[in-house]
Amino acid sequence: MESLIKETEGGVTAAGGFKAASCAAGIKYQGRTDMAMVFSKSPCVSAGTFTSNVVKAACVKWDQKIVYSNDPVHAVVINSGIANACTGEEGFVACDKTAAAVEEALGVPKSSALVASTGVIGMQLPVDKLTGGVKMMAGSLSDTTEAGTAASKAIMTTDTVNKEIAVTFTCGGRKVTLGGMSKGSGMIHPNMCTMLAFLTTDVAISKDLLQKAVSEVVRDTFNMITVDGDTSTNDTLLCLSNAEAGNELIDSEGKDFDTFKEALLYVCTFLAKRMASDGEGATKLFEAKVINAKTKDDARTLSRAIVGSNLSKAAIFGCDANFGRFLCAMGYSGSEFDERDVELYFESEKGKLKVFDRGVPLDFDEDKALDIMKADAVTVFVNMNEGKESATAWGCDLTYDYVKINADYRS
Repeated sequence: MESLIKETEGGVTAAGGFKAASCAAGIKYQGRTDMAMVFSKSPCVSAGTFTSNVVKAACVKWDQKIVYSNDPVHAVVINSGIANACTGEEGFVACDKTAAAVEEALGVPKSSALVASTGVIGMQLPVDKLTGGVKMMAGSLSDTTEAGTAASKAIMTTDTVNKEIAVTFTCGGRKVTLGGMSKGSGMIHPNMCTMLAFLTTDVAISKDLLQKAVSEVVRDTFNMITVDGDTSTNDTLLCLSNAEAGNELIDSEGKDFDTFKEALLYVCTFLAKRMASDGEGATKLFEAKVINAKTKDDARTLSRAIVGSNLSKAAIFGCDANFGRFLCAMGYSGSEFDERDVELYFESEKGKLKVFDRGVPLDFDEDKALDIMKADAVTVFVNMNEGKESATAWGCDLTYDYVKINADYRS
């Protein structure tokens, strides 16, 4: 059956009514774009998920208050120089003044402006540069693909590539669009994994169902990636819907809600995998696919343990088919299973090789294993043979460059 979800050009400006802008405000570095804005003149319903870290950045708390209310949203302002975490009352002042600058520049309520930050923890934001950046961007907002792409680049920190996608689909007989951008390369680990992500859609959907869809999809996408085992203080995913597509409001579960959720899963999976493959210093996407587990939670736990193990990640970097490392990670994950039921394979575009079969190591072809593991994306495929549930997690290899990048992050 042909998929109803079609990729299209762009990211956050692909959906009707959304504009974006970016600028070099000099938040931490000179000569690079470090602020972005996403704006909809039409009021949006919002949904979001946020870091599980007890130490939450001021911007996270600001956004939670707005998202958990029924206030409409018009804008998101992002800076990629300073995290605004561990900044005390001054951090909240920076959020308030940024939102006030949006109100002044664009004529929308201060309470309709969300803010997000990423960068160094424990530094105060230069408020004058933030508000100056808002004024600059308000005058250059555009609905072009180029404006959306520039915004996706402005939110990067140690990322090596920008991350954006847009899709079209049909709800209630109307063509609707969902676009998004994200950033994340280090300090990535569930729950949520470290990232900023911003999704925009012109579909008409109730706030409650938008939040339900976002919360459910995040569990199997962004919460299934890990780079280094560190959960950030700033994790934020925001989804805005301005209803400009003109479809009949999705206010109950059914065909249209399922279609929207499928599109959301598609977009979030794409962005999550892009983030995992762009982990700091990474050379490979490392995927763990667990099938036939007893429960969904077991499948999630086991797959995340495999990609989260430093020894497993080092083996992927070294193209070493040392399957014992992956079984070891499964064994300490907290999930109960019998290794005599487990089958384990290595898989990539170069082929698939079984190396462990129901408690017994196999005499496999080491040259073939090496060829498989040299690919840019490598999968550890595990059949638990204990049930019907499955899950996939994504990570990356652990390289020398990871240490180099994080040893001088503040320099």
